[in-house]
Parts: sequence; C-alpha cells; structure tokens
Amino acid sequence: MRALTLVRMIELEGLTKRYGPKTAVDHLSFQVRPGVITGFLGPNGAGKSTTMRMMLDLDNPTSGTVRIDGRHYRDLDEPLKYIGALLDAKAMNGGRSAYNNLLCLAQSNRIPERRVGEVLDLVGLTPVARKKSKGFSLGMGQRLGIASALLGDPEILMFDEPVNGLDPEGIHWIRNLMKALAAEGRTIFVSSHLMSEMALTADHLIVIGQGKLLADTSMADFIQQNSRSYVRLRSPQQERLRDLLHANGFIAVEAGNGTLEVDGVAIEKLGELAAEHGLVLHELSSQRASLEEAFMQMTAGAVEYHAHGTDVHGAGPAPGPQWSTPSGPASDPTSQGA
Repeated sequence: MRALTLVRMIELEGLTKRYGPKTAVDHLSFQVRPGVITGFLGPNGAGKSTTMRMMLDLDNPTSGTVRIDGRHYRDLDEPLKYIGALLDAKAMNGGRSAYNNLLCLAQSNRIPERRVGEVLDLVGLTPVARKKSKGFSLGMGQRLGIASALLGDPEILMFDEPVNGLDPEGIHWIRNLMKALAAEGRTIFVSSHLMSEMALTADHLIVIGQGKLLADTSMADFIQQNSRSYVRLRSPQQERLRDLLHANGFIAVEAGNGTLEVDGVAIEKLGELAAEHGLVLHELSSQRASLEEAFMQMTAGAVEYHAHGTDVHGAGPAPGPQWSTPSGPASDPTSQGA
C-alpha cells in the first residue's frame, strides 16, 4: 500500500432522487470521513443502493450533489486511483479471465499491469487468475470484485455487501482488511444487512429510512440512544435481594430463570449494595442491546415492506408474505432491494 498524501472525503448535500411520484432518496446530507469505517444501514427499500449509485455517477440525482474530494466523480481523471467500489460483483465480464478483467480496468485508468498481480494475490485468486470468471463461485466472484476496488490503490473505498458469499475465513479477512485500510487514514464506506458483522466492523453509522437520514453518529452512541441498558442480577436469596433493592428505591423486574433486571443504576453501586448486606450473587452483569436491536428500534417506523404471518406449518392463519407499499407500486425501480 502506498503512503497517503491527501485527505479524501465523500460529501453529500441535499441529495434527492425521484422516480415519478416515488421519492427514493430524500434530501440526504452527510459526510464520510477518512480514518474510520462508516457503516451505511437501512431497511430494504430505504434508498441505500440508489444513494451509492449516485455517489459514482451511475444514476443522476433529481437534485442535490455528491463530491469526492471536492469534485464530482465524472470530473475525476483516472477515478480508480481516487475511489474503488464494489457494488455488484457480477458486473465482471464472465467470458474474460480474472486477470484480463482487471487488466482492462487497469489500462483504462493508466494503472501499471504489475498491480493486477498484486491485487489478485491480496484477495487470494492467484491460482485461478487465468480462469474465466463465469465459472467462479459466489465467494470467488466477490473476491474478484474486491480486487477491482483495490486496483487503483485508492484512498476511498465503497463496498456494498462485501461479505456476500464469503466463507468464515473470507469474512475475517475482509473485516481485517477494511480495518487496516481505515487505520492508514483511508475513507471506508460499507453497506450491509448483516448487523452482527457491521457491529464488529464499523466505527461510525449512517442510517436511512425511506430515503431520509435517521442517524449520523458513532456506533456506541447509536446503540446507547436506541436501546435499553440494564443490570442483571441473580441470587439464591432472590426474595431478600428484591426487598433490598426496593428499600433503596430501585425498581427490579423479574425476568425469569431467577433473575432480576434493574434500569438506570450503575453496576458498581448494585454490587456494593449486595456486598454490604452479605448477599450472595451468582450473576451481576451489565446488559446492552445489540446493534440489530437498536437498528430495529430506530427504523420501526421507516420499514416499507412488511411480511405478515409466521406460521409455516399450517397451524392457524398464515396469509404472508404480504407487502405494504405505502409510497408507490411494487414495480417501481426502487422497490427491488436496498
């Protein structure tokens, strides 16, 4: 990797995209800064893919603007040296080898041919470099797409569902790669529906729903602001523990399995209180919601497509899936995914 000389940033200002009466992206404004991994989240149909396509001038906005290092993507000379993107790994020419797919891209941006071999080695595709990409598995195709994003050694990288089709080793590899790139000061923007993976990867979050910005905050603040945190206690002297908590003005809720849950009190204070009164505790733990729970809480009112009916065994009515499309017909271009 080369040393970075300039700070790269993506800036969106009032970005809007309409398809007839349907507003897919609604006056989005945010910045994607260098040195951190910024996660891009939203329910299906939220406008994530449309936003990322407009960032790369693949779709024209109805209004608003996107700037890469102060310029539009279309105005960048040799853009792969500025920004690398993986939006659709299937976009590669299946009749060409992995090597030739990347060589064509390299030649179009005056990237030295040696770089093709370097990125193929980096993503683990050197043994199949001369094989046609149409025979690749989903995971191999994903690695080739990642190689194309890295080809120009860019200072900005955009990934849409980067772990799609990767095995556990591959997921671990791409996660660590993104972290290493961000540590070098690069700008990393990644969209994914896998909340558990995003929680392990992203430092900052941009969350949208029905095309509108819902959150622009750190991972820690997002979870804290959109979920419940509490302390769980379990004791063989549960009745005495409950009475003690009540006597000190703390509300304890029974949560089953002999546990009590207390909101709004520091775990240290509860531990000291139990020790003071000689109470044995089998569990004293701080509980915090997952990213998935916080995301569901925040976006509950912005989910456009709802499946109804959970009975898959025929025991009772199960009419689903049914789709609620309050903003437009299902045939609208923006209704086919993120």
